Formats: sequence, structure tokens, C-alpha cells
Amino acid sequence: MIVREAETGDTVGIVELSAALFREDAGSRDPSTNLGWPEEEGHEYFSALVADGDYVCLLAESGGERVGYLAGRIKKGDALRPVKAAELESMYVREGFRSCGFGAGLAGEFFRSAAEKGAERVSVTAHAANGRAIKFYESLGFRPMRVSLEREV
Repeated sequence: MIVREAETGDTVGIVELSAALFREDAGSRDPSTNLGWPEEEGHEYFSALVADGDYVCLLAESGGERVGYLAGRIKKGDALRPVKAAELESMYVREGFRSCGFGAGLAGEFFRSAAEKGAERVSVTAHAANGRAIKFYESLGFRPMRVSLEREV
């Protein structure tokens, strides 16, 4: 297993992994999500993200194959919450590589990078119906902080 920082040439592979995440996660849990976003906007988004020092984009590889990615950002504190924090925006590991340490490897490298960039806290958001993801994040030490509720008008 290799976990490394993504480079500009990795954008196509990251978009493919992001598209798989959208189909699997939001596709079955949030009908209001634009499932085409990775193909429509992802190349530009992830290219900018890889080049921006306030973001962290990581790839997990096995045998030369891209099997997972993690994208996160470092947010400066503000008057309301004056704490520099890292936000794990998205993470995906292909089905056949789950429960093999790839997710934990990506997260561990993200935590290390976030601390190196001065972050004091790390947050993540998951769909309430995605029990497997929530259990995984809790195994990494995340604890619920707020609940977001939504309804149709």
C-alpha cells in the first residue's frame, strides 16, 4: 500500500474515484445531488485543489492501481470559531480494498499533513444513512458535534 500526495497528472484518476463515490454514496442517499458533478466540474476543481497549499489531496495505490483518494482543506479560524481546522471533504476507497487499511492510511496521512499545516481540529461530514462510514470515522476518533437536518419545502 502506498499513500502519497496527488500531483497534477493524477486529476483524471481522482475524478474517476470521485465519480464512484458520488454514484455509491450520494446516489443512494441524496436524490438532490448532481451525480454528474465529478465529470462536469471535477477536473477543474481537483486540478486547483492539488495546486493549492490550503488543500490536501492524497492517493492510495496498490500494485500501481489507484484504489482510493482523500481530499481535504485547511480552514483558518474566524471570530465565531477562532480555531484553525482541517475538513476532510471527501474520501473513497474502491470496494475490493476496503477494510484493508487503505482508508486508515489515507486518514492518517491527512491528520499528519493537517497538523503540519497548523490545524488543531479535524472535521468530517457523512450521510446519516451511511452507517459504515460513520462507524469508520468513529474508529478514527471522530465524535458527533452537530446534527444537520433537512426537509423538502
